[in-house]
Amino acid sequence: MANDELITALRDADAVKFGEFELSHGGTSNYYVDKYVFETNPDCLDLIARAFAERIAEWDTDATLAGVALGAVPLVAVTSVETDIPYVIARKQAKEYGTGNRIEGDLTDGEEVIILEDIATTGQSAVDAAEALREAGAIVNRVLVVVDREEGASENLADHDLELSSLVTASDLLADAPDDIDV
Repeated sequence: MANDELITALRDADAVKFGEFELSHGGTSNYYVDKYVFETNPDCLDLIARAFAERIAEWDTDATLAGVALGAVPLVAVTSVETDIPYVIARKQAKEYGTGNRIEGDLTDGEEVIILEDIATTGQSAVDAAEALREAGAIVNRVLVVVDREEGASENLADHDLELSSLVTASDLLADAPDDIDV
């Protein structure tokens, strides 16, 4: 699948917004990629699942998939269906009821896992998920995201022995943006 098709779908779904936005890491930006818009849009989900499946197939791996709760759960679920690869969910913290698990789903010690994420800015949520998965016995080397905002995630992930791969970058997504938008 061409990146252009996904970029068009994200724009058509109005997932790319312009204005003044506070980001999850505390910084601000004059554009925002609204994951909840593209993660609740069936056309975008279908394109993302197919693109993730193509990328995973290129890696020729039997790795399990992992989605970071809450944002990446729809992405990992549709990708699991598309690829017939099982997945687990990495919580930000262990739940305080029931089983108290931080990792939900079937994970075997020594199993290779690829983390799927929606948007990478600093990459810290993926780093945290990788640490939790590693503590649970997984081997984690890769993070696959829909959009890399190109704001340091690749370097932060590399510092934690994780390789970042993205379907699109902010530069690609904002190539036709107004002149006052900073990437």
